[in-house]
Amino acid sequence: MVGSANLLSTPGHPAAGSAAPKATAAHSMSDVTGEYNEYDGLRPPRLGPGGRSMSASNPAGAARSAPFAVSAPRGSFSSDLHGPMGPSRPFNIRTDIGASTHKFSVMSEEPLNTEQRLNSLKDRLNKELKIKEGSENLLEALNTKKAKQAKDQIAKVESELNSSYRKIAELKVQIEELQQSQEPETSARSRIANLFTKGGLRSPSTTAEAVSSKEPEDSIEAESPTFALSELLQSLEAEGMQSDYYVERANQLVDLFKRHATLKYDLAWSVFGLRMQTLLLSDSREVVAAGYRVTRYAIVDRPSLQTIRSFNTDYLVMLSLVKESKASIEREQAVKFIRSFLDVKDGVREISRAVVRTLVAVAEHVDDRLRSICIETLAEILIRDPPLVVSAGGIDPLTDALADGTYQVPESLVTAFLYLLDTPGGRRYLRAGQNLEVLFAAFTDSLALHVPEQRLKANARVIAAVLKTWPGLMALSMYDFRAIRTLVFSLRYPYQATQDIIMELLFDLLRIKLPSWSSSFLAGRRLTTYGRVANLRSDDLLQTPSRTVDEKDPQHSLVDHFLTLTLAVLFQSGLPKILLGLLNGTVEASLRRKATLLLGEALKMASRLLPSMYNVPSQMLPELFSWAANFDIDKRCLATNAIYQVDSVNRTLQRSSSTNAMPPGKGGGGGLEVRDKTRPTEPTRLQISAQVDETQFRVHLVESQVLNSGNYSKWRWDIMQAIVEGPLLNQRRLDEAVRATKFLKRLMAFYRPFKYRFSEIKNTKPNQRYVRVGCALIKTLLQTVEGVRFLVESKLLRQLAECLAQVDPASGMASSAPLFSASHLAETLSCGYFSFIGTMSRDSTGLILLEKWRIINICYHLIDRQDRNDLIKLLLVNVDFSLPSHFRIMLSKALTGSTKEIRIFATNLLRSYALHGPDSTSKTGTATGDVSGYYSDWAIRMLITQLYDPEVEVCETAVKILEEACNRRECLEFVVQCCPALDHLGEIGAPLLLRFLSTSLGYRYLDDLDYITQEMDDWFLGRNDTYVTLVEASLARALQEPEKTRSTTDASASGRPPGVVPPHFYRELTRTTEGCKLLRDKGHFGEFVQTVRTHRLEDNDSEIITKVKGCLWAIGNVGSMELGAPFIEESQVVEVIIEIAERSAVLSMRGTAFFVLGLISRSLHGSEMLDACGWDGATTTMGVSLGRYIPLDLGRLLSVRWYLQITSLEELTADDED
Repeated sequence: MVGSANLLSTPGHPAAGSAAPKATAAHSMSDVTGEYNEYDGLRPPRLGPGGRSMSASNPAGAARSAPFAVSAPRGSFSSDLHGPMGPSRPFNIRTDIGASTHKFSVMSEEPLNTEQRLNSLKDRLNKELKIKEGSENLLEALNTKKAKQAKDQIAKVESELNSSYRKIAELKVQIEELQQSQEPETSARSRIANLFTKGGLRSPSTTAEAVSSKEPEDSIEAESPTFALSELLQSLEAEGMQSDYYVERANQLVDLFKRHATLKYDLAWSVFGLRMQTLLLSDSREVVAAGYRVTRYAIVDRPSLQTIRSFNTDYLVMLSLVKESKASIEREQAVKFIRSFLDVKDGVREISRAVVRTLVAVAEHVDDRLRSICIETLAEILIRDPPLVVSAGGIDPLTDALADGTYQVPESLVTAFLYLLDTPGGRRYLRAGQNLEVLFAAFTDSLALHVPEQRLKANARVIAAVLKTWPGLMALSMYDFRAIRTLVFSLRYPYQATQDIIMELLFDLLRIKLPSWSSSFLAGRRLTTYGRVANLRSDDLLQTPSRTVDEKDPQHSLVDHFLTLTLAVLFQSGLPKILLGLLNGTVEASLRRKATLLLGEALKMASRLLPSMYNVPSQMLPELFSWAANFDIDKRCLATNAIYQVDSVNRTLQRSSSTNAMPPGKGGGGGLEVRDKTRPTEPTRLQISAQVDETQFRVHLVESQVLNSGNYSKWRWDIMQAIVEGPLLNQRRLDEAVRATKFLKRLMAFYRPFKYRFSEIKNTKPNQRYVRVGCALIKTLLQTVEGVRFLVESKLLRQLAECLAQVDPASGMASSAPLFSASHLAETLSCGYFSFIGTMSRDSTGLILLEKWRIINICYHLIDRQDRNDLIKLLLVNVDFSLPSHFRIMLSKALTGSTKEIRIFATNLLRSYALHGPDSTSKTGTATGDVSGYYSDWAIRMLITQLYDPEVEVCETAVKILEEACNRRECLEFVVQCCPALDHLGEIGAPLLLRFLSTSLGYRYLDDLDYITQEMDDWFLGRNDTYVTLVEASLARALQEPEKTRSTTDASASGRPPGVVPPHFYRELTRTTEGCKLLRDKGHFGEFVQTVRTHRLEDNDSEIITKVKGCLWAIGNVGSMELGAPFIEESQVVEVIIEIAERSAVLSMRGTAFFVLGLISRSLHGSEMLDACGWDGATTTMGVSLGRYIPLDLGRLLSVRWYLQITSLEELTADDED
């Protein structure tokens, strides 16, 4: 993650004993310069048409054309080692051409006839399409006449139209068959053509060359690497050769090292080093570059680096880097050679100060092509050896690169500075209030009007990355929030670009996701036109992962706790006052509206996160109300308008948030959820009551245009949907529509597969209305006896069964163009027929009809197909499994007997059933055996079965879903009763086993397995340290990922979004009295407290710092439980943790203590102890703490001490010697 660094990681002291990271984890050298790609040689191969390598695309052709190729220029680097070749021997062309041409002419007669037939069929198809179009127009004209006069004509035209539909379908099938039969002939023709071009016109000498070109491949496998190395080194002894000669041998040496990775461990450096030194002393730039490249591939460890340096490579590198830009390839390879030192353990110790100074000199030249890569190299060296970079004067170029905004990836430089900021030893090499505050110069400069907008955006992006880390927030909060105050006060500058970018930065910092109506509001439209906000569509609700966590124990978000502190800092820096000034100022109207929206969102967030001390003064807006109440000042009108706008935004936000927070309805099964996602409910959709009289019903039927036209594109589908979902639910109106009108007959004929009307419509989003109306029609018909009779008598189900049988291998029915082919399903609405099956699967009568027409049997056969995953997915995603039917058996078969992709897909489908279960008031209540009412026991059993799948991915998916489902106590107890065996899953099943500790039943089950004692010892001896790395990585990822780009499916799939406290063994242990007794008997909590007391101010030893962090997280997780509060109270450890948060020299340690205090505040006793120590936090309306405590005096928490800052080179040298 670029520019993030772990929020709480100890840069100088890795959390789990890992080596220090590089300054750029995600940006390689090629990402920065765009020109440092590594090829087999130093020169990229020639590219042919389309950007493909001419040598790689056709080896035989390359070998054949080598004699005629233009030779490479002298001094170039090429990986192709072709030697000079003699002229080809003469060959006879005419005989081969004559024989082959005769064969080609004979074989080309049949394709000619086939093409004529294909053109004839296409002409007939065009005629039939014109006939169909004319018949439809004529039928539409006849429908406007009286029925008695045009009855016979209408019947004749409909007959011709049906005949035209049939002929069109037949012609399409014939054309497709002819095209398929033509493919082998075309391939045969191409093979003959290839025969002429590749084999028939090839001379014997060229053939011999092609055969000989295969010999090196066999010889490479059988070569002796030592012998090849000695030969190449001996060949480099030759003097007076051309540059190409040495470059080719050097490339061969690199290839040899690549093929034999262990060869470099046995090098005789007395010989090899002299050969490389000879190359590096050459007058040719290409030869010197080749020498750097070979030497780089020969590096093994630090002793090898010392040997290489003994050949005076430091001087040679400096000479190469100071050359003019024409020697770009030599300078590039020299920088790569220096960077290879960083890939070796302790290799940075072998980089001399003189070399680093040379890199600094290159980095100070803005126009140098290697400036970016030198800056990146200096940043990496700064992390590994800060004194080296500081002594060479490398801090200033890095700071300038941050300030001017020209560096392409400034987040990587920020990572290096944040790495040093964390520990007092690293802060000695930085200047307080300078290295990071240069980022604000672009905004605070009085000449900001002339600052390029691109630089402003780059600096804003870096400032956001800094403020999203704990060291960055603390460093920029020094000197009474000086840096943040200057940024906020920059909003007063009358520069629109600066103001707009700063407000976008604040939106990003506060993680404000703009509502759907924000674009219209910012465009100047009044919010009163959006009164339907209270009736927002539920699309966002369906896309948001359902929160199934038990309300008594909500997941604790570390992101919200960090956001609380950030918001408090911004409020302390005067953000509300500055925004109010913008509302009453003379800024642009668009900026005023954006400031209004930002103020409304900030006040809303403050009411949710901040304690009353910070929240109440801001919510009152005293200055604004005083201006509005004063009739003697000119600002009164502006203040009144601002109050109205803020109030309007606040009320709209409140309505939208209450709508989005509405819990989903019960019984949200998988099929029902999919149906709702594909059916957006428009707020203004027409609705017709079911209790309408006959006259009104006929008026609605006429308005639908179904009775007046047979062309479905002219039908009013909104009125049709309202009729289907309204009046047709009435038995009398349905009977009238069936017997007295053609409404239902035409509508049902439209959906029949073999009419090729609905099934041929393109699958686009606007055309989904046809699917919605069809599903509503089937659902309505299944409600009444008359509707079921009409559905049975129609040909829809019979033709649907026939189409399904076409793709069923066991049916014996075959079709050259099946309706449910893969391409047809992807391009047309034929996939909507599976939605019809899903609608029928939700009703017991529909299941009977599916069984009657053998559709159930066909679906069994489709589930067994291994080559049509698309069909299986369509079937599973649309079918509702709430009813105990054959479809549950099909789901079970898909979970156990299908491909890995289908098994994972089917496992994910069980999520909604495992988390929500059936509706207690529906047909699937206690009558079906699901007695829970909150979850489906059959879904839980299937998920437990998936725990024994041979594929790890399937097991992991099932574990995550079960872990999320076990947040409900009743579901957890049911899973424990099933006694799943999780030993074979190892770490994958550990989170689920931790959930079992939450209940007494699970505790006894795990105690019988002897799991608790072993796991407790494991956590005490090492897992606490691993937990530190896990939680810090999760928090860093959550803070650095933009809110709008985070995938909700990732959070849904894992069951725990980033930034949420991961499950902890001691936290789950203290949920039960049995677990608390075991914890007290073992004495682990006392050991944790003692470790924290002893090493609370440690700032040097990385292992001890990680140990203290692990103990802090264990104490916080125990203290967050009400049963664990006595442990906190008895040990008096809260005061020690507060001391760490306010006085520790390691900033990441202070951050850990801050979040741990938030965990402790979730319990009643913990919040009372923090209140007594001068901390406060937001609570619910019932007074329950939300776990977001911050100190009343932010200066106590956000003060950073700079110890013994190095100001001279003598101090740095003395420190390096120590």
